[in-house]
Amino acid sequence: MSFDLTDLRLFMNVVESGSITKGAERSHLALASASARIRNMEDMLEVALLSRGRRGVEPTQAGRALAHHGRIVLDQWERMLGDLGEYAKGLKGHIRLLCNTASLTEFLPDLLTAYLADHPNVSIDVHERLSSEIVQDVVDGKADVGVMAHATDVGELTTFPFRKLTFVLATPAGHSLASRRSLAFSEVLDYDFVGLAEDSPLQRYLEAHAARLGREMNYRVRLRGFLTVGKMVENGVGVAIMPDTAAQRCQETMNIRTVRLTDSWSTRDLMLCVRSLSELPVHVRELVEMLRS
Repeated sequence: MSFDLTDLRLFMNVVESGSITKGAERSHLALASASARIRNMEDMLEVALLSRGRRGVEPTQAGRALAHHGRIVLDQWERMLGDLGEYAKGLKGHIRLLCNTASLTEFLPDLLTAYLADHPNVSIDVHERLSSEIVQDVVDGKADVGVMAHATDVGELTTFPFRKLTFVLATPAGHSLASRRSLAFSEVLDYDFVGLAEDSPLQRYLEAHAARLGREMNYRVRLRGFLTVGKMVENGVGVAIMPDTAAQRCQETMNIRTVRLTDSWSTRDLMLCVRSLSELPVHVRELVEMLRS
């Protein structure tokens, strides 16, 4: 039996993306080469690793076992490179970071910019997820670091405080709710919303709270980015729920009003989570320490 780290990384990328095509792209390989490598692994192991269907691929039971051990091997490899990186130049480090929408838009850009400036040989993959999904992916080894809401059950993960986040209602200046000092989310659900795109974890989070009230959010338009949402709100298209920091940025150039939400979930403590800080590669530990500070 013989396959290398390139094969293993390819297999992990295929499993995580659910597609040989996307796995090949992530691995910077041609599709034909990637397919041949996967077949070669299956031939050497004498077992099918992937179940192929119309919607992509899924790991077989043997494939899941390989993925489990593959994450351990690649994590150990990253740790070795990180430790040696203190003594040798040119070694590359890679970090997989998952976060919710608000932490990505409000807090992480400046911090990650500063970190990457100090670590020119490190790259970071950042993806938005719901807090529950973030925890599971960190537990499963699919991510190195997560930023999620404090109320999430993290099991045996190690956590550190990160930031505090507050959601507010943004309205046009002349809206009937604009003069209110505070209100409950349930009072807003009769109005039209300007929302984020369907794949936004924040929008999914808000929709889940609406569903608990037996209601749905009625969208006039869905966009990417709070500045474009704020512009639509200013023009009277609808109201929006957004972090207070994003609303403050919008108010610098837009005539909108903000109203405090009284719901308990409208204020959230954000946390960092990792499997074990001491077992992370040096470059990942340095990112966590920077975010903590």
